[in-house]
Amino acid sequence: MKALVTGVKGQLGYDVVNELQQRGHEAIGVDIEEMDITDAECVNRVITEAAPDVVIHCAAWTAVDAAEDAENIPKVRAVNAAGTQHIADACKQLGCRMIYISTDYVFSGQGTEPWTPDCKDFAPLNIYGQTKLEGELAVANTLDKFFIVRIAWVFGKNGNNFIKTMLNVGKKHDTIRVVNDQIGTPTYTYDLARLLADMAESEKYGYYHATNEGGYISWYDFACEIFRQAGYSTRVVPVTTEEYGLSKAARPFNSRLDKSKLTENGFTPLPDWRDALGRYLKEIEF
Repeated sequence: MKALVTGVKGQLGYDVVNELQQRGHEAIGVDIEEMDITDAECVNRVITEAAPDVVIHCAAWTAVDAAEDAENIPKVRAVNAAGTQHIADACKQLGCRMIYISTDYVFSGQGTEPWTPDCKDFAPLNIYGQTKLEGELAVANTLDKFFIVRIAWVFGKNGNNFIKTMLNVGKKHDTIRVVNDQIGTPTYTYDLARLLADMAESEKYGYYHATNEGGYISWYDFACEIFRQAGYSTRVVPVTTEEYGLSKAARPFNSRLDKSKLTENGFTPLPDWRDALGRYLKEIEF
């Protein structure tokens, strides 16, 4: 199998390329230097020349707060919506499959019930969520052979994430405040890459949710476990999102994702998030 993976310099793209290569597949990793996804001609040329069996589209604008700035909105849409459309168009022309990485942010984040993969009650709270939804629609309206995989609270070796932020802050401060009213589950890119490779090797198309197992937690719970496993004595004070303030973009309170469709279709769920955190801390040698 030959796969083209976008966003190879990011947390997820990097791990996906490694996983595919370890399985003996040919994996071509591209980033903006090799394929600017906002340029339709460039996308068509690179994908046509590569002639992959599957495109795994990990590249995205993920700076959620910066996406709210008026001058950035056209850029965010060009990457997350138009860029995804360009890739879907190229896949359609070649007859190849596509895996699109999306987000729980396509939903309103209200209530306490887990969101199901096939739920169509879309109501994004911010520009990032809206443009990722536009990307989903581009894929679903263009292709028959596609996977749309929604993830949340991502951490991996490349790039910044909540764990790295907590470790840095925990070194400098005795006490920190972390919100306890946003609920979800983390996603380790190393574990997710394995699942995406499994999907690429299958034809069980459709919408899926994929985060690590281990139940639903708050960011406060996550921070406490990070410091516990890292051996930090940092005290974590739980606060509400309103008390915390500072965020330009509205964040979902309910990021619970129902992942039962994975096992129903024969896919292996991701390991417990606590186990993933432990492996990740060893990997980054903080």
